Amino acid sequence: MRPGELDAGHIERWRELRALSGAPANPFMEPEFTRAVGRVRPGARVAVVEGGGAAVVGFFPYERGPLGQGRAIGFGVSDCQGPVLGPELGLTAAELLRACSLTSWEFDNLEAGQTLFAPDATEEFDSPVIDIGRGYAAYERALRAGSPKFFRTTTAKERRLARQAGEVRFVFDESDPAALRTLMEWKSAQYRRTGRRDRFAKQWISALVRRLAADHTPGRTPGCSGVLSVLYVADRPVAAHFGLRSRTVLSCWFPAYDTDFAKYSPGLILHLRMAEAAAGAGIGLLDLGRGAAEYKDALKTGSLRVREGASVRPGPRAALYRLGREPSRRAHSFVRNRPKLAGYAQSALNQVGRLRDR
Repeated sequence: MRPGELDAGHIERWRELRALSGAPANPFMEPEFTRAVGRVRPGARVAVVEGGGAAVVGFFPYERGPLGQGRAIGFGVSDCQGPVLGPELGLTAAELLRACSLTSWEFDNLEAGQTLFAPDATEEFDSPVIDIGRGYAAYERALRAGSPKFFRTTTAKERRLARQAGEVRFVFDESDPAALRTLMEWKSAQYRRTGRRDRFAKQWISALVRRLAADHTPGRTPGCSGVLSVLYVADRPVAAHFGLRSRTVLSCWFPAYDTDFAKYSPGLILHLRMAEAAAGAGIGLLDLGRGAAEYKDALKTGSLRVREGASVRPGPRAALYRLGREPSRRAHSFVRNRPKLAGYAQSALNQVGRLRDR
């Protein structure tokens, strides 16, 4: 069915199955995210898996493309993916794809602990996390002990920012749409500056973010709510982040900052303030998302593992999929796994970004 056709009973059962899984309550795995994607992606679908007596025993959100090629829901921006299935279901990946008339299903952030599609993964990646389950004070003590220079430098920059630019103010859940527009402009400029594809140039991604941001009422959507956090200096935004939260997990999604204030590291200040506010709101985990970055290494307390790959049913269309996708995937993997080569690639992207700005 289409995501918008899920009724209250489906939503309740979805939540029950997620609770039974024992996995962190990542908002990308909640029905609200799938329904939001369904409003901006015509190919979005949810397979409802029934067991004995027509009892619902699972859900499989996906996007259907041409020739039956499938992808994870929100592929390209979703940081946690996979079906929501009851324990010991006894279903195979091929059976599920056949029932959905899919020749393949591609994923790039398969959730840690997912077993159905795990054998089809080609690579695994760390997704750094910040554990604040024992409160922010415990996290801060761990930072002081494990990364004393980083913590000392970041807090000193915050004090210097206040002295030199004005009062520093932080809002954890900002409702001003102007702040979201500013964040998206910063992020688009960052994509261009680093030679990367501007995600917000895609209409469906911009529409998805705006839709998720529009509902910021606490408790209204407990599984997946948009949270816009902003660091202000003298009422001027200097860093911002838009992410998704459940009751216990904040998935970090789109961070950016005003480059005029780069010397103060406003993004790092913002993340520390976010961790403190999130802990105060009852959140126990910040998922920083897959991808290497110095700031993630400095902030993290551990990592989850996510997988990339594709499950492909045998047949002539499977060959078409491999011809169309595998060469690109292998090339990216080859570069990623060779730090020196990856450094050259990043330098080339930065040069492309500079040329764009001329």
